[in-house]
Amino acid sequence: MASESFLFSASTASRFDRVRRTTVELVAGLTAEDLLVQSMPDASPGKWHLAHTTWFFEHFVLGSNPSYKPRDPAWHFLFNSYYQSIGPMHARPHRGLISRPSLQEVFAFRERVDADVMALLSNDPNAELVELVELGLHHEQQHQELLLTDIKHALWCNPLMPAYHERKRGAVASAFVPLRFVAGREGIVETGHRGEGFAFDNETPRHRTLLQPHALANRLVTNAEYLAFVREGGYREPGLWLSDGWSTLQREGWQRPMYWQDDLASEFTLAGVQAIEPNDPVSHLSYFEAEAFARWAGSRLPTEAEWESGARGLPVAGNLQDEKLFHPAAATAGDGLLQMYGDVWEWTASPYISYPGFQPLPGSLGEYNGKFMSGQWILRGGSCATPRDHVRATYRNFFPPHARWQFAGLRLGQDQ
Repeated sequence: MASESFLFSASTASRFDRVRRTTVELVAGLTAEDLLVQSMPDASPGKWHLAHTTWFFEHFVLGSNPSYKPRDPAWHFLFNSYYQSIGPMHARPHRGLISRPSLQEVFAFRERVDADVMALLSNDPNAELVELVELGLHHEQQHQELLLTDIKHALWCNPLMPAYHERKRGAVASAFVPLRFVAGREGIVETGHRGEGFAFDNETPRHRTLLQPHALANRLVTNAEYLAFVREGGYREPGLWLSDGWSTLQREGWQRPMYWQDDLASEFTLAGVQAIEPNDPVSHLSYFEAEAFARWAGSRLPTEAEWESGARGLPVAGNLQDEKLFHPAAATAGDGLLQMYGDVWEWTASPYISYPGFQPLPGSLGEYNGKFMSGQWILRGGSCATPRDHVRATYRNFFPPHARWQFAGLRLGQDQ
């Protein structure tokens, strides 16, 4: 009978093969030119994502064996992202200048590393190695989402506004879902990861949190609701905005969500320019925009603890990457809290800080999350670009408050 460790590594090998193939499938319809474009400093070229995720496995998994020889030591400089403790890296805003190695060489790099990792996993690896591979897979799934959002921004910047894929219609809502508020738990609750299954270090440790009486909206804010905010002068009323938000709005000239067109009737999507569907969740908002809308609506953003408490016990289901719609979809009728997973990441009122007793991963991997706990805000729930088996109730995404190229929207919260 196979040992428990063998079965564990075999399961990891199967997942490794699936996740790595999915990344390649996501870029299958793109050209080499598409995959070299870097449309802004916050985005990265698709070719860089393909290489960086492979470098992660080469350095942290294969490189754990001192006898391993890397594909090309110079690539360590090119494809290291932000791990200062292991050496310098190419400046992030200039990743679009890496014309060499070629795309073909990057795919060959992936194939070599994939074969080497699979060989390790077939040789009854220890638990520490399997955990490193699992971390690498969740890291890759984060980059799958970034691949989609970064190419969306790049194609939007092209005057032709080409499509990434043909539009796939999602399930049509049977009827408009009225907005109502669902009372949440109050008192002392436990939040954070329980220790069963994978979690990033920033989801730990599990700890107690005091929740005041509150309620969460049953669904996400829609395009139609946000359009009312735009038409009623929400972007012209400084009293609705945080000071930094108003300064950003003035500097950047924001007048509407990122991909909405001037006519306020159409938007750029991964399927090209499409009519805005009124009942779809509004997307591509910054924290500043989400917070201003909530204030205008007489509500507020939920805290991350309120969101996590509401999501407790709900299955991870919804419009996620696996649906291949790659666009937020309208809510369908149901009881309780809807759209808690998928469609859009939900901005919360919580800054990205550590939990009580937080300990980062040892060594260089400790740079993965902890060092970004400054000037960023928490989002919860995943989006239409997030793989289903990557997200969970305790997952903490984070971005600076001005970021709006991600699939980010909001759910309203209220004090009770």
